[in-house]
Amino acid sequence: MRRGGAATRPDPAPLPSPRRVALGATGPEDVVFDREGRVLTGVDDGRVLRIVLPGARRPATIEQVGHTHGRPLGLELLPDGRLLVCDAHRGLLRLDPEGNRSAEVLADSVAGSPLRFCSNAVAATDGTIYFTVSSRRHGLDDWLSDILEHEPTGLLVRLSPGGEPQVLLDGLQFANGVALAPDESYVMVAETGACRLTRLRLSGPGAGRKDTLADALPGLPDNVSSSPGGGFWVALAAPRTPPARWLHRAPARARRAVAAAARHLPDPPPSGAWVIEVDAEGRVLRELRGGRRRFGMTTSVAEREERLVMGSLVENAIAWCELPAAR
Repeated sequence: MRRGGAATRPDPAPLPSPRRVALGATGPEDVVFDREGRVLTGVDDGRVLRIVLPGARRPATIEQVGHTHGRPLGLELLPDGRLLVCDAHRGLLRLDPEGNRSAEVLADSVAGSPLRFCSNAVAATDGTIYFTVSSRRHGLDDWLSDILEHEPTGLLVRLSPGGEPQVLLDGLQFANGVALAPDESYVMVAETGACRLTRLRLSGPGAGRKDTLADALPGLPDNVSSSPGGGFWVALAAPRTPPARWLHRAPARARRAVAAAARHLPDPPPSGAWVIEVDAEGRVLRELRGGRRRFGMTTSVAEREERLVMGSLVENAIAWCELPAAR
């Protein structure tokens, strides 16, 4: 996929039938591995959980390692073992999974407004944190309205050590997953509402300039994570449909009317497990898709030791599978 436009991408390959680990709660929106290979996730009742995936002779184990007293979304493991948590209600938090204590608030406002719908975060080696605010108009419970209205109010924010939150990018279409280049020369943001990956250069030629890393993605990108090959895994939460593309070109009044009507309709059935891997230049390396029966609405993906783990905003489980060999 070339920057600034669509290009030929590999044909989708089957994703092995995901194996589920039931959590007893809904909405493990993001998943990350810790240094021991355990999975961390947050669920809708505010708990942060740590999961040991099942082995050949042992079942999965689940333990609570923290509580945000809000709604945890994106997670980022810090070098000292502590965890950044983007809480949709409380802002950017930090907790110690080994201490099981209350979360510390790092930022609860930005640009003079309460920090709501904090979505995802990544930390640079110098301690700088980059995080996204999906929408300044709608909260998590009304995320679909933001997608349908297609009014760009998402933010990319920087929090330097000892500093205050600083808006780096405004006017993003539902800012979501965020990741750093392997050399930290740029920060990449998934714009869910625009089906693209946006890059902000942090160093080198063009530092401070925004451009498109990849666009015309086949689905709505959600959370992202670094892949061992130096690129990124991108979770695709839903397909990019012709009606949605038409709606986004319609006048604002029509978009708002559709969004208002959609609040009274049942949620559409979630799409099946769906992820893509892109390289550091935004080229799609592979696309993996699974059936909807086993796991739906993939909102996050992470890889460790040739195993993929996936999260979902609507499921009551995480899912995992062995990573198919690249073709």
